[in-house]
Amino acid sequence: MTRVRLDVSYDGTSFSGWAAQPERRTVAGVLTEALERLLGPQAATGLTVAGRTDAGVHATGQVCHVDLPDEEWTRLASTLVRRLAALMPPDARVRAARQVPADFDARFSATFRRYEYRVTDAPYGAEPLRRHDTLAWPRPLDVDTLNAAAKGFLGEHDFAAYCKHKEHATTIRAITRLDWRRDPDGTVVATVQADAFCQAMVRSLVGAMLVAGDGRRPADWPAGLLSRRERSSEVTVAPAHGLTLVAVGYPEDPEEYASRAELTRRLRG
Repeated sequence: MTRVRLDVSYDGTSFSGWAAQPERRTVAGVLTEALERLLGPQAATGLTVAGRTDAGVHATGQVCHVDLPDEEWTRLASTLVRRLAALMPPDARVRAARQVPADFDARFSATFRRYEYRVTDAPYGAEPLRRHDTLAWPRPLDVDTLNAAAKGFLGEHDFAAYCKHKEHATTIRAITRLDWRRDPDGTVVATVQADAFCQAMVRSLVGAMLVAGDGRRPADWPAGLLSRRERSSEVTVAPAHGLTLVAVGYPEDPEEYASRAELTRRLRG
């Protein structure tokens, strides 16, 4: 078998998230269907994704891996992307496919995930062509206040107040980047990067920072919730459609894929 890395983009509007679910349209579902139509049932195995995005969340930099029979990869290596484009729906694309070492793991070998969240505080709401990836916020936002709120989240913390609880799973995460900017078109964009995220964590962080950014809470309120050891009912989770997974990072040296995967499994245990 040959391990193949796939770089994937999708508009999450009409998907019930990444993970395959019975009788629901998911990104993994349409990708698996396309691979089966191209290769035959169960020829492609072990589909693994870097980050299982929730329903409505988009991606421009998603990464997954799949194992293909050696002869099929040899036959399709130069045409796989084009062939999948003909088989997949227009709201999901495989942008690149390349062979990687057998110890590459799209999930556990990753060193970071980077997301962006788009918000507009324009009085007329979101531009019609951006309504599916931009949240319309009804109050003016101050970027300096948003960045002041963001600073309290940097570094390693227990984000239990901002995560959906999962039994036997840690809520400790290390955020290496969190900042806000206002683009020339007036859109306010948050960029957040960490080794990994809990379910709904990014949208919870954004929801807390937005109420500070519009003046309803002080700038130090969002980080003040980190002292809590359970999900905070005061935090409103921001809507999914403003969130996009834009990048996943991996070690530059392929020989480090296995050691990184081993480290990640220990951290998540």
